[in-house]
Amino acid sequence: MPAVSKGDGMRGLAVFISDIRNWLGNTWLGGCRRSANHRSGPAKALGELMTWWTLYSRLMCKSKEAEIKRINKELANIRSKFKGDKALDGYSKKKYVCKLLFIFLLGHDIDFGHMEAVNLLSSNRYTEKQIGYLFISVLVNSNSELIRLINNAIKNDLASRNPTFMGLALHCIANVGSREMAEAFAGEIPKILVAGDTMDSAKQSAALCLLRLYRTSPHLVPTGDWASRVVHLLNDQHLGVVTAATSLITTLAQKNPEEFKTSVSLAVSRLSRIVTSASTDLQDYTYYFVPAPWLSVKLLRLLQCYPPPDPAVRGRLTECLETILNKAQEPPKSKKVQHSNAKNAVLFEAISLIIHHDSEPNLLVRACNQLGQFLQHRETNLRYLALESMCALASSEFSHEAVKTHIETVIAALKTERDVSVRQRAVDLLYAMCDRSNAQQIVAEMLSYLETADYSIREEIVLKVAILAEKYAVDYTWYVDTILNLIRVAGDYVSEEVWYRVIQIVINRDDVQGYAAKTVFESLQAPACHENLVKVGGYILGEFGNLIAGDPRSSPLVQFNLLHSKFHLCSVPTRALLLSTYIKFVNLFPEVKPTIQDVLRSDSQLRNADAELQQRAVEYLRLSTVASTDILATVLEEMPPFPERESSILAKLKKKKGPGTVMGLEEGKRERGPDINGGPEPAPASATSTPSPSADLLGLGAVPPAPAGPPPSSGGLLVDVFSDSPSAVAPLAPGSEDNFARFVCKNNGVLFENQLLQIGLKSEFRQNLGRMFIFYGNKTSTQFLNFTPTLICSDDLQANLSLQTKPVDPTVDGGAQVQQVVNIECVSDFTEAPVLNIQFRYGGTFQNVSVKLPITLNKFFQPTEMASQDFFQRWKQLSSPQQEVQNIFKAKHPMDTEITKAKIIGFGSALLEEVDPNPANFVGAGIIHTRTTQIGCLLRLEPNLQAQMYRLTLRTSKETVSQRLCALLSEQF
Repeated sequence: MPAVSKGDGMRGLAVFISDIRNWLGNTWLGGCRRSANHRSGPAKALGELMTWWTLYSRLMCKSKEAEIKRINKELANIRSKFKGDKALDGYSKKKYVCKLLFIFLLGHDIDFGHMEAVNLLSSNRYTEKQIGYLFISVLVNSNSELIRLINNAIKNDLASRNPTFMGLALHCIANVGSREMAEAFAGEIPKILVAGDTMDSAKQSAALCLLRLYRTSPHLVPTGDWASRVVHLLNDQHLGVVTAATSLITTLAQKNPEEFKTSVSLAVSRLSRIVTSASTDLQDYTYYFVPAPWLSVKLLRLLQCYPPPDPAVRGRLTECLETILNKAQEPPKSKKVQHSNAKNAVLFEAISLIIHHDSEPNLLVRACNQLGQFLQHRETNLRYLALESMCALASSEFSHEAVKTHIETVIAALKTERDVSVRQRAVDLLYAMCDRSNAQQIVAEMLSYLETADYSIREEIVLKVAILAEKYAVDYTWYVDTILNLIRVAGDYVSEEVWYRVIQIVINRDDVQGYAAKTVFESLQAPACHENLVKVGGYILGEFGNLIAGDPRSSPLVQFNLLHSKFHLCSVPTRALLLSTYIKFVNLFPEVKPTIQDVLRSDSQLRNADAELQQRAVEYLRLSTVASTDILATVLEEMPPFPERESSILAKLKKKKGPGTVMGLEEGKRERGPDINGGPEPAPASATSTPSPSADLLGLGAVPPAPAGPPPSSGGLLVDVFSDSPSAVAPLAPGSEDNFARFVCKNNGVLFENQLLQIGLKSEFRQNLGRMFIFYGNKTSTQFLNFTPTLICSDDLQANLSLQTKPVDPTVDGGAQVQQVVNIECVSDFTEAPVLNIQFRYGGTFQNVSVKLPITLNKFFQPTEMASQDFFQRWKQLSSPQQEVQNIFKAKHPMDTEITKAKIIGFGSALLEEVDPNPANFVGAGIIHTRTTQIGCLLRLEPNLQAQMYRLTLRTSKETVSQRLCALLSEQF
């Protein structure tokens, strides 16, 4: 070990490291020792510390006991030095603290020395201060009692205006990044950042330090007066300052876009000076012939936080993007991989900006053509990125046709690509570029690939094939063939949603029922077929087997024997479905009734260990024995058509892929109405009806319906380009009235949902006061900017209903949810409801949604229990014509007693049992609370099951209240 003077380095540390090194084996470490000996001073000590730590972790110590013994000896020595009476000088403290740091990096616990490290911070020597900050950054916990002392030392260094000391302090703040650090320095660091006399290196460190604090504790970093000044750092001549400031502004703009919108023009100007060949700005810094690639990427990313700029700035930005695309076509200036990486990084970020703006057809097509050249590139990463970007381009109406020209290349990639992630992106791109013109080709290729596809992506491919086959089916016989082939090829990955959906479509379309029965019958004749095919066959033949029974080759007995031959091979749920098919056969084909009864009464059915199978066998046998032909025909009638709603397969794919994926972009940004099959647009959930349980013997009606939202409107995805004014209030979204009616008798649930936004409510009311929590959920992966919800009330409503709202964050991140609280007070009775208007920008387009907020008079109902005598005594007192309102109306829903009780209770009144002489009637009582008065209310609901009618009578002390409550409650039945 060469001698080290006290002035150059730390001899004690070097000797200690040498001892530890000897336990590792001198033979392995000779070369590294020689390289370390070329250093001097603190650099040598720190260099050896990190070098030997790395080697230790790689080689593993050959004598762990010897190492522990040596370390314990050294720890005892250091502890004695720290506790000794003789004061240590700065050099000794630095040496011992550095030893402790080295021991900690070896994996041993350190429980002392922290105070000595803090003392080093007050030193005026750089090397001592550096070791102190290094120790604190690595070992000091954010909850340590020393944080206050550390903060004082950091404040002194920040105030020293010494750029070296300021840099050490800022690095320590960023490394620790605790809440205490943010509280202490969040107000100081912006001042350093925007001060005119701050050195460039300190500005760069301050920007990155502020970014770190904002990411860990955003609520503690105020964006005040310095916000406008930090934007002008984009014009700074120092590359490091501009790069760090751009990262900071990008993060801040995502949360507060309005405060930093002036950065758009400055970013475009700076980007133009970098990428335009005629300019020399920053040309002195190039990375393998690419000028300032990191800054270019960050500027392009910053611009993606905002919609397309004003025409004047947009022209300059378009020129920049065209220049980047042009340079991508030029021959490479270097064969080094660093050159191509830097060049392509700028290119892909520029393409991302083009896709984000989605407003320049020429640029979108050029970007698509550029990406097409990467589809056959030898670099796997470039092929992956090209496929991923083209998925987004396929959703644009301007570039969709250009993407379709590369279909053969994508199909070839699907077949030949080695990397499974690239193949998955190829599947995504085929799905995104699919339309009516190429649907059959793409579905056929996906089915072909499915036979050899990786297991990890088979389920997703199955869902996409099923969706495309349904969406673009011109001939539904092709759809049936495709789904049956899908079950044959990948039956284990065909979820219940897929075969449920094919059954729903077959039942809803008379023209395909006979073909479906014939095809599924032929498919079941294979020696081995998947259980999902048995399920589909059992259901379809049970419903439409009579359509092919005229052919001797598919007579009723042949159909039954074919299905029953699969019975013993199936699981319990499938056997249960087949038993339901058998009882359907009893109704369709009386000639096979004895054969089916023999099966049902066999011991394997009547004494089956499974309770469900045993119960079905017993009940179906009894039904076939005692029921007349007319009763059988009624009970086992053909399933009614299913209500049209969003495909459950599509809902599952959305859930599997998450919001904001290719599928979501395709649905959101490209409307191709004539290509979509399957009936009308999805109806609101409240408009759907469920087949009666007696008719749905095979259990499909038990499947919960997929969530459905209203069709796109000006408040959804079809934006009214002629009404982009934030002051314009959109008309009520389709389905808003139905959703409003559903909330009359409940307080929680989803009020509105489309492809972009979900609005949920949670409310509580007591007497004349209420509180409503409104949850706004971003279903996409793209931020909502300028998000502004507003409550709109008429003059009359404002006088009778007091609403106080708390503001929400104007930016809603992708996949995130924000909450708004509304405090409510009922001043007097009212009839109208407030309107909730939401305005925001998504992907550069203005969105405007309006829904009725379900704040109704009955929400201020307090139930009142009354005896029978008291009820009728009060009933007689409210007998004047002005106090009573009566309504006789037809039942809109099944007249179920328990549901009726639940609705009356949910309406707010108390349900009084055994009060009315007629036990079939329902009576209730309660008090409407307002700020000025209390209004008693009695109600009586008389159902007529035979006529399917209701008579509702309300009596209150105020006519307008009676009328409003009667109107609200009548809509519930």
